[in-house]
Amino acid sequence: MKNRADTHVVVLMGGWSAEREVSLTSGKACVTALREAGYRVSELDMDRELPAKLAKLKPDVVFNALHGPIGEDGSVQGLLNIMGIPYTHSGVMASSIAMNKPAAKQLFSGVGLRCPEGKIVGKKEVVLEHPMQPPYVLKPIDEGSSIGVRIVPKGSNAPLLNGDWPFGDEVLVETYIPGRELTVGVMSGKAMAVTELVTDEGFYDYQNKYTADSRTRHIVPADLPKPVYEQAMRMAETAHAVLGCRGVTRSDFRYDDTENEIGALYLLEINTQPGMTPMSLVPEQAAHLGISFADLVARMVEEAQCDF
Repeated sequence: MKNRADTHVVVLMGGWSAEREVSLTSGKACVTALREAGYRVSELDMDRELPAKLAKLKPDVVFNALHGPIGEDGSVQGLLNIMGIPYTHSGVMASSIAMNKPAAKQLFSGVGLRCPEGKIVGKKEVVLEHPMQPPYVLKPIDEGSSIGVRIVPKGSNAPLLNGDWPFGDEVLVETYIPGRELTVGVMSGKAMAVTELVTDEGFYDYQNKYTADSRTRHIVPADLPKPVYEQAMRMAETAHAVLGCRGVTRSDFRYDDTENEIGALYLLEINTQPGMTPMSLVPEQAAHLGISFADLVARMVEEAQCDF
């Protein structure tokens, strides 16, 4: 690769998914950090004129700061492969599978990673009756940032779904796992650290992730029994590898510390394009390892590639 001053990086952000605002925040933070690291940087808010705009900008690398469908599900990755522009994060196959939660869970279970039991049901079924005994969790099949996730508590008289489900005709229903919320970043195939997320109210949903009044505490490294900490690191590395991910990912877990002697870890999902602001979870773990935000995004650019 050229030296940094001569390397033109386009930071792709925004788009039209439900995670647009999150992506814009990540993208702008990455623009600042990449300029600090010495790169020539352009910002690009994705729209349907993306191929023509990329052809005009002629980037050496695309830093993909998109979140949600199109930007994170393999669609943009396929375009960049065709155009021959190296890009950060995972390729088409890994991105597509990771975005489809049921497909990813099937692969995880196949290599022995414990996941919550679940099934796909029609939206109309959930409106009429409980799809399983509460407590359980309702999730969109292919959204990120906990958008649309709803917990139906034990003793609930009716499912939390009537006509307000804008995420397609199918719903992923999973057994609710009690316990603690953990997350593990993986960079270049190696786990970084385990963070525990402690919320004052509710769970680590969209509001607790991104809104100004969130009081979620990030404890890194998480205070866990050593075998559990190490298991979370190994499981995150395995999830990253089994999908064929590259660059940076983040795996989310529930730790039921009431189950057996040391508890049980459950892998919820993997995020192939985690949030990228200095206060986001992966950059926090990088800082814990002594890696600055500018150095983190620079490393991601240096490892950028196409699928072929």
